[in-house]
Amino acid sequence: MSQNPTKHTKVLIIGSGPAGYTAAVYAARAMLNPILVYGSEPGGQLTTTTDVENFPGFADVIQGPWLMEQMKEQAKAVGTKMIEDHISSVNLKSKPFEAIGDSGQKYTAESIIISTGAQARWLNIKSEQEFRGFGVSACATCDGFFFKEKEVAVVGGGNAAVEEAMFLTKFASKVKLIHRRDSLRAEKMLQKKLMENKKIEIIWDTVVEDVIGDKDPKNVKGIKIKNLKTNKISEIKLDGVFIAIGHDPATQLFKDQLNMDKEGYLITKPDSTETNIPGVYAAGDVKDKTFRQAVTAAGMGCMAALEAEKFLSH
Repeated sequence: MSQNPTKHTKVLIIGSGPAGYTAAVYAARAMLNPILVYGSEPGGQLTTTTDVENFPGFADVIQGPWLMEQMKEQAKAVGTKMIEDHISSVNLKSKPFEAIGDSGQKYTAESIIISTGAQARWLNIKSEQEFRGFGVSACATCDGFFFKEKEVAVVGGGNAAVEEAMFLTKFASKVKLIHRRDSLRAEKMLQKKLMENKKIEIIWDTVVEDVIGDKDPKNVKGIKIKNLKTNKISEIKLDGVFIAIGHDPATQLFKDQLNMDKEGYLITKPDSTETNIPGVYAAGDVKDKTFRQAVTAAGMGCMAALEAEKFLSH
């Protein structure tokens, strides 16, 4: 395969959700001629979200894929070069930084903005994937609103699961927390609040075997669960299932080069997107496990581009 000449840029943006696209808009408008490399799923998690009601500026419900398409077009319009390739290795010790794509293409950059995002962990049951977006969700803050006066279940036992269960009690009439063990991993304060909430029932030592629902129109009717101690299988009627067993940030690429926490999220300086290597920035869900919203990711993308611009001008 003939080697394409190395592509050099002042700013290389890796990843293409709200963080990457917003970084691209700001970097392009600062005349930095950024290159944005996106993988096989441009737009990230938002492309699997149908109704978006909480992105500022839209009084009517918008679609996640449409919002990402608009951000992409905007970034292009102001001068971002978009390349579909999957970055398979980076060298952050070299100056300029180097990245190599699956295509064999080599990229060099004076600064890098990492916005590779994260993915919700799923139970990986066929029926769960079938009803994704039709009663099965991995984000209570995004979708809780659609379950007013309905019964829902949350699957998981960590902080995220407990927080999602608490949040859902604002809307749902009943919330069942389903956990595979007999104790929660969540912080004690959170557990106390959970136990005191009359709307929440905890089902211990239990896993979800199947999601049950109608095919046309698609909607969830219940779940089949199995008690791990007795092996007893039972069915519960409900309208929604929230999977809260964690997220995996896409950071394999940066292992041993950038500081991360034990879950693999990139660590940045306080009130900044700068990583432990000057000139390398991280924005969006790849570094944020607290908020995980499109608007906060976009905000960080803006910060990263402004920080990169300042870095390059010195």
